[in-house]
Amino acid sequence: MDFSFEPKVTREFLLNENNEETYMSYYLGIPVDKGLYVSPLRSDHHKTCGFFRGKSGRLYFKDFATGECFAFENVVMKKFNCNYHEALRIIAKDFGFIKGESPISKPVVKQAEFKGDKQTFIQIEAQEFSEEELKWWNQYGITKPILNKYRIFSCRTVFLNGSIFSQSTSKCPSYGYYFGKKEHVEQWKIYYPKRSDYRFIGNISTKTIQGYRQLPKNGKLLVITKSLKDCACLYGMGIPACAPQSETQFISNTILEDLRQRFDKIVLLFDSDLTGIHYTNVLRRKYDFLIPCIIPRRYGAKDISDFYKKYGRKGTIKFIKESIKYIKEWERHS
Repeated sequence: MDFSFEPKVTREFLLNENNEETYMSYYLGIPVDKGLYVSPLRSDHHKTCGFFRGKSGRLYFKDFATGECFAFENVVMKKFNCNYHEALRIIAKDFGFIKGESPISKPVVKQAEFKGDKQTFIQIEAQEFSEEELKWWNQYGITKPILNKYRIFSCRTVFLNGSIFSQSTSKCPSYGYYFGKKEHVEQWKIYYPKRSDYRFIGNISTKTIQGYRQLPKNGKLLVITKSLKDCACLYGMGIPACAPQSETQFISNTILEDLRQRFDKIVLLFDSDLTGIHYTNVLRRKYDFLIPCIIPRRYGAKDISDFYKKYGRKGTIKFIKESIKYIKEWERHS
């Protein structure tokens, strides 16, 4: 498609013609209002999305399941799989701002200004862990005292921006990971272990390090893994661990240097899937002091908590001891 036209299309030009709400509603196909929505940008049946205002005043569409956040132009990029400038041009064409180009026939509904919150508020109604829930956690070596240490709660109800987001059942329990407050707003990551996909929602920063507050001042060994559940599992065996929000969003250089000063050895123990192996290799090349450790496929466990579930405490400790022996051999030849 030829996008040669006048005037030059910029975000500012588009906002002189229409407000963010109108563009957002047009491409998402939903009204811009308070409350929760099923995502129009992916296949899902859970109401895991909502609108909010950023600190700059910009309007965003937030997917709490994936963590993605979209301004109106990002919605178009996602929907049409295009780059930023192509997205602006698509909007200009669709709304009839390009001479000689006919706008599409879909009617435009002018949206009123959205006066929603500038923060994402997650709150929970906590309940005591049931025997069934404690049994589920115990299969990973995670006891009630460990749950308390890592500030993991059983949720009866989860609220998102004041609306009920979910209510736990035996078939779909939910657990809240609490990370304190930021600018007077509670920071939560909610875990739905029995969902087949999109098992997390949260309002925490991607820079938040899981398990960091629970680390000792120093030690001989630190494991960087990929989840708070893995951190808690390792802690139950006497091994300090922390985790970034995902393998693709690693720990900052400042915090990594702090950890390097506090611990003699730092081991990477990500998932044994393709993503985990890839980022283990990427990070090992970038930081030569990180020691890679992957659970071999023959064990049939993708992470250390799954390993514990399959082989128990004795088998997991044996594997860790063998891994430490391997690490020492690796250091001698590296």
